[in-house]
Amino acid sequence: MERLARHLGLITFVLLAGQAWSKPPRSGAAKAEFQRANPCPATEQSRGACPGYVIDHIKPLCAGGPDHPDNMQWQTVEEGKAKDREERKACKRP
Repeated sequence: MERLARHLGLITFVLLAGQAWSKPPRSGAAKAEFQRANPCPATEQSRGACPGYVIDHIKPLCAGGPDHPDNMQWQTVEEGKAKDREERKACKRP
């Protein structure tokens, strides 16, 4: 029983620590608002999927950027992946 309690304590710690170190939360409402005001470059639709594009935060959330439509832009998937790699380096916690 003591061993089980220790394991549960460790699991709880890992889960809570993971939440503290995870990405900042993102607002689905802000993303939808951005797309309504800025239709998809590929489909010109203001809702739904946008093949080949992603919505990106101009100033990363991890660097204090707001999760607001004014801080969002369309990027190609390729551009988004490249920017994400750079942001992971810049925003890495010590």
